[in-house]
Amino acid sequence: MTAALDVLEPIGLDELVARASLLTRVDRKYLLPADRLPQVLRGLAGVARVLDVDGRRRFGYRSDYFDTPGLDSYLAAAHRRRRRFKVRVRTYLDTGGRYVEVKTRGPRGTTVKERVQYSGGTEHLSGDALDGIHVPCDTELLRPVLITRYERTTLYLPATGGRVTVDAALAWHLDDGTTLRVPDRVIVETKAASGACEADRLLWSLGHRPCAVSKYGTGLAALRPDLPANRWRPTLRRHFPSAPSTRES
Repeated sequence: MTAALDVLEPIGLDELVARASLLTRVDRKYLLPADRLPQVLRGLAGVARVLDVDGRRRFGYRSDYFDTPGLDSYLAAAHRRRRRFKVRVRTYLDTGGRYVEVKTRGPRGTTVKERVQYSGGTEHLSGDALDGIHVPCDTELLRPVLITRYERTTLYLPATGGRVTVDAALAWHLDDGTTLRVPDRVIVETKAASGACEADRLLWSLGHRPCAVSKYGTGLAALRPDLPANRWRPTLRRHFPSAPSTRES
């Protein structure tokens, strides 16, 4: 992937944040074999710019996902309930920056993300971590459930103001030490204010279609075969053949 990234013009972090924060957006996610990614990146030459910080174009991320004892967040997504949400602490491993992020569903299929800087730990959320952020559950019940780690590359699409993220070196961890690694797949996510962006059209032309994948939902389903897989079952069968079989309900 490194060589393919070299053909893209760079963009700095401050400029990217100023031009494409996109906290309310339409997301599409694609799971690709890692060896197909260079073709996609080459197709975006002249169309996309890549986030570059001091010569680096891939950055380590860790996300600690929180849920209720009854897994309200997970089950709402699994059953496609309207009032679904995600709560996580995201840590930027290269800089040490840390944020609490809450995702909820907006109108017409949009995703609304709220985030605040966070200085607490990940064993639990400190009492004021979610002040001013709407979470459709009792936040006192939230506890850590799943950790994800990956390396992210971020692209900016100047023509439409959209973004594309590419997550590689995917790994999921439960608190009992159970781990799932998927080094031969990447998650490509397009983020646009509305409609399809040029990256979506390129991916479609190469035979890739959006699929149901969530680093929280799909990862937990893969590691917890006792949970209903529901909407993620086709993705698990195709892209996570080493994961335990899961059930529906």
